[in-house]
Amino acid sequence: MPVQRRDDGKEAGGVTGSREAGGRQGLWRGRRETPEERADRRWTELVQEIRVAQTGVQILFGFLLTVVFAPRFADLSDVNRTVYIVTVVLGAAATGALIGPVSFHRIVSGRRIKPQTVVWAARLTFTGLVLLLATMVSALFLVLRVATDDGFVPWLVSGVALWYLLCWFVLPMWARRRYTTRD
Repeated sequence: MPVQRRDDGKEAGGVTGSREAGGRQGLWRGRRETPEERADRRWTELVQEIRVAQTGVQILFGFLLTVVFAPRFADLSDVNRTVYIVTVVLGAAATGALIGPVSFHRIVSGRRIKPQTVVWAARLTFTGLVLLLATMVSALFLVLRVATDDGFVPWLVSGVALWYLLCWFVLPMWARRRYTTRD
C-alpha cells in the first residue's frame, strides 16, 4: 500500500504502522488506526474466532453430557469411567473459557478499557483452545478405547494430538516468527 499523502504533499499521519525495511520505500506495514480502532477491529476478529470454537466445544460437551444416560455406560470399566469424567470436566472448562470473553466484555462494557478487554479475552480464548484440544484428545481416547481394546489406541490418539498441535499452534507460531518483524 503506498504512503498516503495529504493535500500539501506530506505523508498523512498514522498512529500505528511503520516504514517497512528492506528497500521497499513508500510502503507502510500494519494498519493506520487509533488504539481504539485497533481494539474494535481485534475484538470483532476475536468474536468471529470464538464463534467457531464455541460451537464445536458446545456440541462436543452436549454429546458428552448425554453419554452417562446411555445404557452401555454401566458396562464401562473403571478406567473408562475415569477417562469419561476427565473428558467432561475438560469440556466444561473449555466451554467456560470460550464463553468467558463474552461475559468479560459485557461486565466491563462502557468502561473505556476495550484494549485491556481484548487482551484478557484473547488469553481466555487461547486457554479455551488448549482445553478444547485436551477435551478432543480425551474424548477420542475414550471412544477408541471403548470401540477397540487394541494397544494401538494411545499411538493413534497421540498422532491425532500431534496433528492438532501442528495445525492449531505450531504452524501459526512458525508463520508468526517467519513473516513478522519486531519494530
